[in-house]
Amino acid sequence: MDQRIIKTNAKEIFTKTNLPGADYVINQYVGCGHSCSYCYARFMARWKGYGNWGTWVEAKMNAPELVKNRRVNGRVFMSSVSDAYQPVEKALELTREILKNLDKGINLSILTKSDLVLRDIDLLKQFKNVEVGFTINSFEGEEKKLFEPGSPTNNKRVDAMKILKANGIKVFAFVSPIIPGLIDIEEIIRQTNKIADYYWFEMINLRGAGKEFSEILRQKYPESYEIVHDKQLFADYVDELRKTIKNSGVKTKGIEMH
Repeated sequence: MDQRIIKTNAKEIFTKTNLPGADYVINQYVGCGHSCSYCYARFMARWKGYGNWGTWVEAKMNAPELVKNRRVNGRVFMSSVSDAYQPVEKALELTREILKNLDKGINLSILTKSDLVLRDIDLLKQFKNVEVGFTINSFEGEEKKLFEPGSPTNNKRVDAMKILKANGIKVFAFVSPIIPGLIDIEEIIRQTNKIADYYWFEMINLRGAGKEFSEILRQKYPESYEIVHDKQLFADYVDELRKTIKNSGVKTKGIEMH
């Protein structure tokens, strides 16, 4: 998919955040070429006015300069309204330049859906406290086309986790979005439990995903739609999910319910 690239300059790149486990976020990009239909950052399209989500990416070209000679107290998360390793990063290399310039003593956490992160192993190894997380789910075939048309496959993400782990870099699995009937938690854990240092689990946030996604779910996967809209069915599903995770014995930071 061709995307419009809007090159801008920012005044600040470290932004205070209320995200769990983070004190600051770095968003060198706004918008994302992965074009996930459930993306919780889609609301940014209304603020920016560039067009529909997935058709544009805003790139803060001076971001690498803004991190030079800077040290913040607390945990820094990359990124909250984009993916640091989305397709445009191959050409612009903003993420790579930021990693070059960042204080290597900073406490850095990166979340991505892309194996492009492997390009920067040399830089990641220079950090004293860094971790890389991968959004893992089990979308394949038609589901993948509907929900995550521009992102690498889950198999590529798991393989990238293995390579990072082998290179001594801490990795975690962000299992999301969990949609009843569409996500195989047991299989995901089986694939990753010998790799991931820990897990986050996140149920689908229908409000954040928006009406268009909810309609896709209603039309294509009515049973899943019914469960997430029925309080009792949803509560029963979450209870079973908690049991599955507990019985698996994996280390988890929690289940995000929104």
